Amino acid sequence: MDAVTDLRPRAGAGLGPTAGTDDGVCSRSDASHRTAASTSPSDDPLVPHDEQIGGQSQALWSRDWWQWAGSFSQAASPIADRSGVLCASGQSGEVWFLAGTYGTQRTIRSCHVPRGKYLFFPLINYMVTAAPGMTTTCLSVQRTALRITDDVSDLVLEVDGRRFDQLALHRQHTSECFDLGARAKPKVRMFPTAANGYYVMLRPLSPGRHTLNFGGALPSMLQAVSYNLIVD
Repeated sequence: MDAVTDLRPRAGAGLGPTAGTDDGVCSRSDASHRTAASTSPSDDPLVPHDEQIGGQSQALWSRDWWQWAGSFSQAASPIADRSGVLCASGQSGEVWFLAGTYGTQRTIRSCHVPRGKYLFFPLINYMVTAAPGMTTTCLSVQRTALRITDDVSDLVLEVDGRRFDQLALHRQHTSECFDLGARAKPKVRMFPTAANGYYVMLRPLSPGRHTLNFGGALPSMLQAVSYNLIVD
């Protein structure tokens, strides 16, 4: 008998309940905002959804984001962190992961990021894995993750006051199932796992202070997160 556990919100969260929202962040894009489409590629921080970074697709980065998120206990998780003090936990390589939050409250964090790092994070996403002690198939968890993320109604990305549109193009899914617990210590096998959602990759930001707002809405979950970033 198949059994799956829907671990939500996956709007940038790790292993926890539905993420929060705030009307000031999770609102529809407005034509009065400057958008990515109106700028040249040279000054556009948003990486196109189909552009590879570090030799791999953004769909694979979404898998890596999940394995990063699944590597922490809740007490030590950057996702449970309300201030940003844990934002450097588990980071390595040229891509820096940003997290959402547990619970229903909008989260505002401060985070120091080394210069030269790409930023990767979900606007809103969803992950499905097998329930402990039960079995399921890869196809089953993939179909559930797809179904849950089909009806997105709001996607928001704002970098230093600049709002971006056409964010639905940034939907990514894990084409192959993976082990959510691959990076956990002690290791816990959580296979098959599948994820689906809306993720963005930002090019390295210039040294100094930056503000980042992101989020999204699905019928079963909402997400709103703000970061005050200091690029050192």
